[in-house]
Amino acid sequence: MNMDILELTRRLIATPSISGDEKAVALFLADYLESRGFEIELQDVGGDRPNVYARRGDPSVVLSTHTDTVPPFVELREDDLFIYGRGACDAKGIISAMVKAAESLIKDDVSDFGLLFVVGEEAGSPGARAANEITNRSRYLINGEPTESKLVLGSKGALRAFLKSRGRAAHSAYPEMGESAINKLMDALTDLRRIDFPRDETLGATTMNIGVISGGVAANVIPAEAVAELLFRIVTDTRSIKRIIEETIGERAEIEYTFECEPVFTERLEGFETAIVSFTTDIPLLANWGRPVLFGPGSILDAHTANEKISKRELAEAVNVYAGMVRELKERAARG
Repeated sequence: MNMDILELTRRLIATPSISGDEKAVALFLADYLESRGFEIELQDVGGDRPNVYARRGDPSVVLSTHTDTVPPFVELREDDLFIYGRGACDAKGIISAMVKAAESLIKDDVSDFGLLFVVGEEAGSPGARAANEITNRSRYLINGEPTESKLVLGSKGALRAFLKSRGRAAHSAYPEMGESAINKLMDALTDLRRIDFPRDETLGATTMNIGVISGGVAANVIPAEAVAELLFRIVTDTRSIKRIIEETIGERAEIEYTFECEPVFTERLEGFETAIVSFTTDIPLLANWGRPVLFGPGSILDAHTANEKISKRELAEAVNVYAGMVRELKERAARG
């Protein structure tokens, strides 16, 4: 079994792998990489969702990204310049570039490197959490996300929070007999929006998105419950942001934190245009795989959209970049 990079990318995109349903893509990659001479370890993350760890020798450098995509599935299509479809740049094109880089390294008899493809990055990163328990001696982790082929030197952290306000139901004609949970929640959210959250000289500003609000049962009923889901992109530690949230909200809402990861500063390599990104990756949850490098073809602005795409030219160029990174980082690891 052998495919060129465009054929491999098409095959991966055409196979749906929305978070929670990554098995088909994972097993395809495992079979493909085994046929290329890799030793394969499938790690069940739960719900029959396997991470794929493919190694050649005893890896000191590992290339990694995720097999899952956001919904909904978007069909594969292409033109002369781009391949389109769900996962084109986030991150199935990146998987293809990493796999073809690995093949080129094998052709040159390079050993002691690996590939790690994890599930669930788009939905809480259970794959990365599980993969961090795999025994390894990797010194460097090359993580792939769409960075416009720039070397990222830092990425913001993330904090996801649910706020739940409770009130007392009553007939809307007699509001004094009840207590509006929606009003309490809206007041708390308004106060949060007024906060001047911390900034960092390199990473920029902490941002807050109120992504979901729900509550109440009918317009003529004082609402007894209201819920909001918030996502903060943070540039300081999560503890300090939690303290600000809790002091601002007070007793007006219960707070549940469902995901958090710290900001990350990544390795510098010479010869690259560099960038800082606001999105979060699996890197903070893969600390046992070595010092991180963040790079990938494609733009995060295309990811998660109906017209998600990857440039055929950029995809091909990424193969050589990833192979070169492995060689350079293996030399660094050998030097200690």
